[in-house]
Amino acid sequence: MNFVAAHLDLILFVSTIALMMFGFPVAFTLAGSALAFAWLGSELEVFRWAQLNFVPQRVWAILTNSVLVAAPLFIFMGLVLERFRLAEDMLTVMARLFGQRPGGLLVATTVVGALMAASTGIIGATVVTMGLLALPVMLKHGYSAPVACGAICATGTLGQIIPPSIVLIFLGDFMTLANQQANLASGNTTGRTVGVSDLFAGALLPGLGLVGLYLVYQLWITYRHPEKAPPIPRREAAAEGSGAARESDLQLLLRAVVAPLFLIVAVLGSILGGVATPTEASGIGAVGALLLAAWKQAPGLRHLLAAGLVSAFAVVLMLSAFDMRIGRLEMSAYEKGAIIVAAVLLLITAAAIVASLIVTWRSGALMEVTFSSGRITAMIFTVLVGATLFTLVFRGLGGEETIKHFLEQLPGGLLGAMLFTMALIFVLGFFLDFLEIIFILVPILCPILIVMGADPVWLSVMIAMNLQTSFLTPPFGFALFYLRSAAPASVSTMQIWRGAMPYIGLQVLALVALAFVPSLATWLPSLMAR
Repeated sequence: MNFVAAHLDLILFVSTIALMMFGFPVAFTLAGSALAFAWLGSELEVFRWAQLNFVPQRVWAILTNSVLVAAPLFIFMGLVLERFRLAEDMLTVMARLFGQRPGGLLVATTVVGALMAASTGIIGATVVTMGLLALPVMLKHGYSAPVACGAICATGTLGQIIPPSIVLIFLGDFMTLANQQANLASGNTTGRTVGVSDLFAGALLPGLGLVGLYLVYQLWITYRHPEKAPPIPRREAAAEGSGAARESDLQLLLRAVVAPLFLIVAVLGSILGGVATPTEASGIGAVGALLLAAWKQAPGLRHLLAAGLVSAFAVVLMLSAFDMRIGRLEMSAYEKGAIIVAAVLLLITAAAIVASLIVTWRSGALMEVTFSSGRITAMIFTVLVGATLFTLVFRGLGGEETIKHFLEQLPGGLLGAMLFTMALIFVLGFFLDFLEIIFILVPILCPILIVMGADPVWLSVMIAMNLQTSFLTPPFGFALFYLRSAAPASVSTMQIWRGAMPYIGLQVLALVALAFVPSLATWLPSLMAR
């Protein structure tokens, strides 16, 4: 019994992981295991029930966290774009541009997957959508099934690392707390602060570099084995796609690629430029997605929608030129005029937003997307509450000190601790969802690693890229399951696995490069801090 009391923290950790692997609901497994071991620890006199008094305070802090508001808004943005077939239009125009060349559909799939990652960040939706749209076309024109499946699975996982990513939002919030704990533990009360914006900036270059690796590999495989990715005849490439094929190449390019790209630049540019916080930028993304959906659904309203966009952009420019705070006692005539003009412009923008809401509501998609966003958000926050209780009990049982002592005893100092952490995340990624890994491991391991000398931004991007790799690893990689559900019966599970293996190697290569060149993740955030 003394052995159990001394190692109750590790028994809690192992038991919780085992229960989740058996398929028990994650949120209730975390909370239930924590309460059971809290009772057991109380009976063995190694845990005080009074420590659970902090639970309501922590839950309230989660529910009132303004940073986490960005998550449901980005989810809403992604679902709107996915529901209105953004990927289908983008894939159509990319097939026209690249399909006549060997391996062109692989390149088109990768480019579209990267754009979808930056506009939706929802891996399941991206993989299934690309599997339904791109895979039949590639198989029809003689593409090798493993080559086609590997490209779809790999590009679908880019939503893990390319911002705005749901992973980076929650990872950033947890890393902020971990960095604060590390600063307090080391006595550095004025240490560097880290936020979601830093993680977005830090993940941008590694994410784009990973896209580049994918493209280089696809061009190489096409060069070595042209029979695995043959070109499509021009007429057939132009005919691919549904009703979008009736539009000219220029019209389709503007609507299918330039408009979503403009939305992505507006969202990320506002964050990286310091104009808006991630939460404010998520609002921009949600409204922009609605306007794009209405633009596609109601051509007769395009003049109003365009006027709304131009008006909003004009107000942003005016804010940089005039002081338009209305609560002041004194203001110049120019400032009064600017406020009046801005009010008129905002009314035009509001009219465009209302029109887009009416259009999407009449189509039946708005309520569907809203309820789906609510369900996904509720699931995530329920898991987060359960993880909060688990972390509190684990620390109360002395788990943090146990982990700290273990990491410090590993050979190699920070290098050994990082190797162990990355290996643990990689293995757990075979069985657990990325949110479960973040909610459980980051609060426990990251404060210790930061104290040992790890840069918090670099550490966060390493974890995000590692979690991305876990989506591709057989036999439990979630991206593989997503594609299996969307692929035709003629494609075997083994072919999907074979196609994913080279991309796992590319992601490990990118992870190793990031480990040895931390500036890939820290350079852009350092520019933002100046």
